[in-house]
Amino acid sequence: MSQEILEHKQKDIKNNWVNSSRFLFYLQVFCILAFVLGGCYRMYNQRYKGKPKVEVQSSSKYKPEYK
Repeated sequence: MSQEILEHKQKDIKNNWVNSSRFLFYLQVFCILAFVLGGCYRMYNQRYKGKPKVEVQSSSKYKPEYK
């Protein structure tokens, strides 16, 4: 009976901080990495694709042209 309790305590997160802290550290690193890579991917998909061709009135240019 006591052997079963010891085995259960070794697998429990509350009682075995060495294994659980390692697991939580790797879980945290994975989550942060997933958020960073997801943000980079979204920024890449929504990047600025170039300067659009915009018509400007000839009277509002730096050197205006009047008719």
